[in-house]
Amino acid sequence: MADKSLAGKKPAVPLDPVFITEMDRYLFGEGRNYKCYQKMGAHKAKLNGVSGMHFAVWAPHAKAVSIVCDRNEWQPGRNYMMPLETSGIFEGFMPDMDFGELYKYAIETQSGDTIFKADPYAFSAELRPGTASKTADIDSFNWHDEAWMKDRASKDTYRQPLAIYECHLGSWKKEVTPENPDGFINYRKLARELVDYVKWMGYTHVELMGIAEHPFDGSWGYQVSGYYAPTSRHGSPQDFQWMVDYLHENGIGVILDWVPAHFPKDAFALADFDGQPLYEYPDPRMGEHPDWGTKIFNYGKNEVKNFLIGNALYWYEMYHIDGLRVDAVASMLYLDYGRKDGEWIPNKYGGNGNLDAIEFFKHLNSVIRGRHDGTIIIAEESTAWPKITAAPEDEGLGFTYKWNMGWMHDFLDYMKLDPLFRKNAHNKMTFGMSYATSEKFILVLSHDEVVHLKCSMIEKMPGLGHDKFANLKAGYLFMFGHAGKKLLFMGQDFGQYHEWDEKVQLNWELCDQPYNRELLLFVKDLLAMYREYPAMYTLDDSWDGFEWINADDADRSIFSFVRKDGTGRHNLLFVINFTPVERKDYMVGVPCPGRYTLILNENGAVKDDKVKKLYNARKGECDGRQYHVNYPLPGYGCAVFRYNDAKPAKKRSTAKKKAGTKAKTK
Repeated sequence: MADKSLAGKKPAVPLDPVFITEMDRYLFGEGRNYKCYQKMGAHKAKLNGVSGMHFAVWAPHAKAVSIVCDRNEWQPGRNYMMPLETSGIFEGFMPDMDFGELYKYAIETQSGDTIFKADPYAFSAELRPGTASKTADIDSFNWHDEAWMKDRASKDTYRQPLAIYECHLGSWKKEVTPENPDGFINYRKLARELVDYVKWMGYTHVELMGIAEHPFDGSWGYQVSGYYAPTSRHGSPQDFQWMVDYLHENGIGVILDWVPAHFPKDAFALADFDGQPLYEYPDPRMGEHPDWGTKIFNYGKNEVKNFLIGNALYWYEMYHIDGLRVDAVASMLYLDYGRKDGEWIPNKYGGNGNLDAIEFFKHLNSVIRGRHDGTIIIAEESTAWPKITAAPEDEGLGFTYKWNMGWMHDFLDYMKLDPLFRKNAHNKMTFGMSYATSEKFILVLSHDEVVHLKCSMIEKMPGLGHDKFANLKAGYLFMFGHAGKKLLFMGQDFGQYHEWDEKVQLNWELCDQPYNRELLLFVKDLLAMYREYPAMYTLDDSWDGFEWINADDADRSIFSFVRKDGTGRHNLLFVINFTPVERKDYMVGVPCPGRYTLILNENGAVKDDKVKKLYNARKGECDGRQYHVNYPLPGYGCAVFRYNDAKPAKKRSTAKKKAGTKAKTK
């Protein structure tokens, strides 16, 4: 939308006092106004005793900016905003304006056109296809999660279980009615149902896709137009605050997907915000993604960095989010990402690293680490870029965790193979442990792996019927036993058949089908075991926490390994058979003599008294060990044994005890 209607209108009336102080402007220009959201955007305020709404927007190339809304019939020039010196910030005031009202900024460009833009710092937005911003109250919510927040801050995340349920709220469940043809459910109702499921299953966290406002459902929320606005598809900002609060009250952490890598070209949003490239690099060789058709943030501009860093902190502060998962990190780090020779600009050293993005990540993650409140930040990074999770002072980028994309691709390549051919790809399952401690990893089976003709997890599996489910159970056990935190996408835990589609809800009726129900309960038992035994998570990033028993049994496609918690009291021995061939005479080498208790098999947690649970280690070499256990291993057999190899405390001799008693008496 463009017109000439601002030309010749009356100038802005200076606000006295100004709301954006000189210190605010200085820190903003330095990229260090970390609570910029407290002043930028729309806020309830008083001017000369009159209540209304204060507005602030950064538009340094604009000739003039005015507020347009219902109160002025969306006419540019009726409510001009005042430019604040050389900061590029304009501020204005609308008397009597309240929460829940729509607005935009009318910006007169250097060419004389007038463009209408949504507020980059808006706390809420009009439901698509509308594109206006909406005033909203996010300060008055009454939180009840003090215990959760205190407990979170006191714990070392690396020594805690982290089992994430990745969820797209718009397609998790739907309630389609004539009045609600898209079927979007309010955050509050979703929270209750999500808690019932996630808590029953035993996940520790949910990761929510597509929460920041976005115009196109099919982008899944990865083309953001409102970075500070929870999507209005499911309700108001306070509804979303309620959702997080309720999850916390029920012991469930909340992680949000966050997209600082790019933004869409929609005319109402950030692209060419004041008539010129502002949030994006001006050169399209740096400022546009050729594959995605989106703009790339200019990480070398302090005000842009401030917008993004402030946004990350905003979700932690105002919504009590426990973590952010940063999307498409590789696309930010590499100047030649998705580009051919001649389509990108090398950095000043002639390399392909985006020095601005590297500095941005170090700055952002240093601030988050400095909070010391238990919050985390996760990188979705698909390459071998070094030190993603190392501290910035150690030349790292400073993320808390990194998605292990390499493990994921190797794992899926193996699992899709016919069992007869798996012996030729055995190393795909063992290679991950060779670099498992190089970063702080999360093992992921994410939404990206069940779309675009890649098939759902169950349909990736070879065979028919029972074989498919038996394969997937074995694969999930391997994943949970492997070093690294865990993430499963919704529907994978009960064997959703069709690929994920954001337009329809999951096929929940499958949970009542025999094979699907068995898989669901198996995953539930895996999650219970994962949370119960510290050996499953406490030494994920240490070689002390994992030990292969036999990593070389390619001919039989059997893997055996041990997970340890450092105490020796509750170590776990895993045996997994990835073929349908039964091994009645199977023996597995064990680390020490003693009793091995079977706690889980291919049917789930071993609770049936008719199932043999206790196995004594026998003297005799196997797998390079002095002792072994005989265990009849079924086709696609899964077995987890608990054992104790802690050295018993030395008993003091009677003579020493008497000597000690005499000494105390004296």
